[in-house]
Amino acid sequence: MANNQKKKLTPVQQEYQELAKKREPARPVLKNCVRAFISGGIICFIGQCIQDMFIHWGGFDEKKAGNPTVAVLILTSVILTSLGVYDKIAQWAGAGSAVPVTGFANSMASAAIEHQSEGLVLGVGGKMFKLAGPVIVFGTVAAFIIGILTLIFNPSGGGH
Repeated sequence: MANNQKKKLTPVQQEYQELAKKREPARPVLKNCVRAFISGGIICFIGQCIQDMFIHWGGFDEKKAGNPTVAVLILTSVILTSLGVYDKIAQWAGAGSAVPVTGFANSMASAAIEHQSEGLVLGVGGKMFKLAGPVIVFGTVAAFIIGILTLIFNPSGGGH
């Protein structure tokens, strides 16, 4: 129970919590970690292959190949989400599929698909950015703080 600290449990509730805890199956932590490591590694390997293709065949340098690589990974994730494939991968992979940018794209696409019947603005846009909003705000604030710290500790601008 999440509110154990806030709410005192009756003896019957405490007994039930103990019984439920005893019967709860053990979580396969090691297996989940291995799956996350493998799946996250595969996603990163695919991303590296895409980046290498942009460098080799697209004429990009290593720095400029990053943006189109991320765009291809996001597009692939959204397509797999819309086909119902990404969710099956995520069930097996766990955090390995949730942590890379593909997981964020999957979360946004899933919210948009789930709420499309509520309309484009309040359904798709509202629910999609309800999830993305905190991530965008945190990313912006973190970038601002890192920029200020860089300016304070490296006033020359990072060696440019």
